[in-house]
Amino acid sequence: MNKIFNILKQEKSISLDKFMDIALYDKKFGYYMTKNPFGKTGDYITSPLISNLFGEMLAVWCIAFWEYLGRPKKIVLVELGPGDGTLCKNLLVTFKNFNYFYNCLQINLLEKSNNLKKIQKSKIRNKKVKWINKINEVNSGPIIFLCNEFFDSLPIKQIYIKKGLFFEKHVALGKNNKKIRFMYKKLKKNLIKDINRLNLLSNKNMAEYPTEAIDYLKEITKKIKKYDGGLLSFDYGYTNNKNQNTLQSIKKHKFSNILSHPGKSDITSHINYKLFSNILKSNGLKVEKIVSQSEFLQKLGIIERAEILSKNMSFKEKANMFYRLKKLLHVKEMGKIFKVLLAINKNKKFSLGF
Repeated sequence: MNKIFNILKQEKSISLDKFMDIALYDKKFGYYMTKNPFGKTGDYITSPLISNLFGEMLAVWCIAFWEYLGRPKKIVLVELGPGDGTLCKNLLVTFKNFNYFYNCLQINLLEKSNNLKKIQKSKIRNKKVKWINKINEVNSGPIIFLCNEFFDSLPIKQIYIKKGLFFEKHVALGKNNKKIRFMYKKLKKNLIKDINRLNLLSNKNMAEYPTEAIDYLKEITKKIKKYDGGLLSFDYGYTNNKNQNTLQSIKKHKFSNILSHPGKSDITSHINYKLFSNILKSNGLKVEKIVSQSEFLQKLGIIERAEILSKNMSFKEKANMFYRLKKLLHVKEMGKIFKVLLAINKNKKFSLGF
């Protein structure tokens, strides 16, 4: 918190996206830079940690996509925000069963946090895996960009309209300088142009503007157009046009006040999939229809795979596996709110899972 206070004493206020960037990614203070947020002892649990079958299904999808591309002699898998390394580790277990694919494979993990890199490297000891800091470091392909809960953790702006005027959410010190609070400042003209150009204000009074996510999407698009491949992304979000205030903070698996624990709690927002789809299309890619995580995994045969595995399990093991599967698939768990997006080159027709 001291870092935020010190900045606010000097600058009086900072925009929401700058606040999020400091709270999440500051090298000495940031949430992702200083702790392991994953698992029961952390603040939240992701799909790869819930069930190994999640990683197995994604591995099967990657191999099928590689085969569709004509079995190229080299395929680069880039995981953005690999968390604690569990997904990559699980992918490798399945990949090793397919020698032709495995021999062609190179994996790049894009990770900002040195702390999380250490955790990942303790789990993943494989010469095919290397760590990168920027997408520009990937200079061959085809490339499969894989993201699980990556875009939701990137800083966003929040824009509000009142009486025809545009305002941006900022963070400032309270009157007693002991707490921080939200405030609103007039939006800069160049940002108003961006908001209108992207058609973000469908309900006419507020919008979330994911500037950093859009930059990533543009970089990803350039690489896919140059080297071929695709983007497969999993995240919680919405597909209707209505803008929503989706900013939230999680600490110890419970919602918390966004301003109460900066640097010690996760801060995320939901993905506006309509916006993401429009960005990718406007930059020259084709977006397959966006489906729920439940639909995607079931089309890949996750239930049938679980039933095969269950034949050699004890009752306790079987019950545990299907309990975990329910968390991935059920509409009241992760099955509906988590969406899956696939973006590929316009001349491609691959739609497995969609």
